[in-house]
Order: sequence, then C-alpha cells, then structure tokens
Amino acid sequence: MSTNNKRASKFARFWKIIGPGLVTGASDDDPSGIATYSQAGAAFGLSTLWTSIIAFPLMAAIQQMCARIGLVTSQGLTGTLKKHYPKPILYIMLVFSFPAIILNIGADIAGMGAVGNLLFPSIDATFFSIFFTILLLGLIIYLPYLKIAAILKYLCIVMLVYFIVPFLYKQDIYEIAKATFIPTIKFDKEFLAILVGILGTTISPYLFFWQASVEVEEMKHKKKHLIVNKKIMNEMKQDVDFGMTFSGLVMYFIILTTGTVLFKGGVHQIDTVEQAAIALKPLAGNLAYLLFAIGVIGTGLIAIPVLSGSLSYIFTETFGWEQGLDKKFHEAKGFYIIIGISLLLGLSLNYIGITPIQSLIYTAILYGMTAPVLIAIILHISNNKKIMGENVNTKTTNILGFTALIIMTLAAGLLLYFQFVK
Repeated sequence: MSTNNKRASKFARFWKIIGPGLVTGASDDDPSGIATYSQAGAAFGLSTLWTSIIAFPLMAAIQQMCARIGLVTSQGLTGTLKKHYPKPILYIMLVFSFPAIILNIGADIAGMGAVGNLLFPSIDATFFSIFFTILLLGLIIYLPYLKIAAILKYLCIVMLVYFIVPFLYKQDIYEIAKATFIPTIKFDKEFLAILVGILGTTISPYLFFWQASVEVEEMKHKKKHLIVNKKIMNEMKQDVDFGMTFSGLVMYFIILTTGTVLFKGGVHQIDTVEQAAIALKPLAGNLAYLLFAIGVIGTGLIAIPVLSGSLSYIFTETFGWEQGLDKKFHEAKGFYIIIGISLLLGLSLNYIGITPIQSLIYTAILYGMTAPVLIAIILHISNNKKIMGENVNTKTTNILGFTALIIMTLAAGLLLYFQFVK
C-alpha cells in the first residue's frame, strides 16, 4: 500500500471514530457564542486569546466524564441523576435548564435569521428564522439518528471558514503569539465580565446532558452497549479531545478575527453576530464578511438540534418516557413533541419582546448558576465505583475537573455580582 493510501485509510478510520465529541464541540460555538467571542475581540483586541488554551483541558475533562457516564451506565446524565440522587436535585436542574435552553435556542434562531437577511437583503429576517425552524424540525423528526449524526458531522466542515477569515487581513504574528501564551487579566468590571461570558459559553450545562445521551445512542447503533472496553474508551477520548480542540480553535480564530480587524478598526461594541459580520465588511472585505456569515448559519444548524435534543433527553429521562433520535415519531411522541415545542418557543421569543441580547444575558445567568452544581455532581458520579466500576476518574481528570468546578463557581459568583450588585 502506498504512503498516500495509508494516510487515506488512517484518516478514514479516524473520521469513523469521531462523531458525538466533534458535534458537541462544534455546537458549543453556536451563534450566541460567536457573539460573545466577537465582543471579546472587539472590546479587548487579542487580550482574551489565551482563554481558548485554558478552556480546552477543562472542557475536555468534563465532556469525557459525561461521555464515560453514558457509556458505562447506558443512560443519559438525567437518568443517572434520577437513579442515584435525591429527586429535588433533578427537578432543580430541570427548572433551570428549561428556560436557559429555550432562551439559547431563541438567540440562535434570531441570529441565523438576521444573518440570512444580510446575505439576502430582499428577504426579511423573520422569514429566515421561520424557515430555519421548520427545516430543523422536519429533519430532526423525519431523519433516523445515523442520518442526523452524519449531517451534523459534515456540517462541522462549514466552520472551517473561521480558520480562513483572519488571514484575509494582515496579521502581526509576534503580537498573536504573545497574546496566546501570556495571559492578560485586567481587574475591571468589563474585562472580568467578558471572561465570565467566555467561560459560560464554552462550559455549558446542556453539553453535559447531550454528550452522555448521544453516547448511549451511538452504542446502540454500534451494538457495543454490552461491552465497554479500553478500545471504546480510547475512541471516545479521541473523539471528545478532537471535538473540544475544534471548538477551541473556532473560538480562537473568531477572537483573532474580531480582535485584529474590529478592535484595530475602532469597532469596540458588538452585541449580535450580524453586527460582527456587518462591521467586518468594510474593514476586511466582502469575502471575510461572507465567510463569517455562512459560518454563523452553519453553527446554528449544528447547535439548535443539540440544544433541543438535550432538553428533550432531560425531560424524557426525568419522566421515564420513550426517547431517542433513532426512534420514529410514533415510537417516541413525547420526545419529538418537546423538541418541537422548544424550537417554537425559541422562535416566539422575539415576538414577545425578548431580544437576542436579553436572551443571552438570562441564559448566561441560568447556565452560570447550574454549571457548578452539575460539575460537582458529574465529579461525584465519575468517582463512584458503585456506578462507574473500574472506569472512575484518573488523578489528572479529577485535577482538571475540580479546577473547572472552582473556576465556574467563581465565575457564577462574579456573574451574579455584575448583574445584581454592580
């Protein structure tokens, strides 16, 4: 076999392994996340580039724990909570997760609609929002899990546009390297607030639920759910690590783009993704603007099924209903009805006076309050031999997990302080 054929074969094997981790990582960079990263770059230049390096190991550790819980227990995170923990904890998670995810969906749908309008100005943004909602609902209900998984996986390729955009503008390599590897921290409200926003966007509770549940789906289709061995665990780690690396790079390049183009161009306030796209056009050219906008729609098409799916898994596991993207509508009506309701409620937010900016603020508060509690529970489950057997956390995973817990607890405190005291 030639060297090229060997490489192609190796890549094919790797591409087959990756899936849930890649989709989870890509969904983390949803339109609302892109708005947060864009504001970080516009307001503070390259000062927050280093956060992508710090966030990666923390994200990877938490998501690996969630994936391992799904693989070992053959249940989603909600099912494990229900089985091993007091009911009030489960219901508190449900009460906080529902509005947070709906608000997140609403912000993403609005962002996609607004960007659609930028690309085709003659068509109203409302039409695009409705179109994307109906399209996603139809695909989720009518396509089997394997098709949905494949579509989401290949949609991740669209996000590669963010790796190109920064290089359509002249860059200072030394300045970039310095900002990447030497952390900058400014002890003022605005800078600390954007750091909290970045953390809340990258380490989001809905990703914990999705990762565990979708691993169970994968196991069912691969018919490996009876044998969780080292090979499966290693494949899961490769998948999650690749997905979180991909997510971190997308975040890095968005901050790099806005930190060089917008910040240096005098644009320091970005509230929505369409504002970021519009601001790029005169400063970096039509191609940068077009690629940035296409990326927003691509990320929304990945993130919204993950958001609505995670919410549906939470509800159906809580109440013991039939669930799963591999099931047809008549086999799991409740599961798909919740997905439909979540999309329609998200779409309706703009019509009841809740703006995308308000949605982002409320989502950040709700995620910020639930993330530390969930991380603590995930750590407890992952170290419980009665549940996990020999697949408990390693020392390194625990160090990273507890670091994430401490940082997210501090972030939650700062977030509440900024919102209600300052």
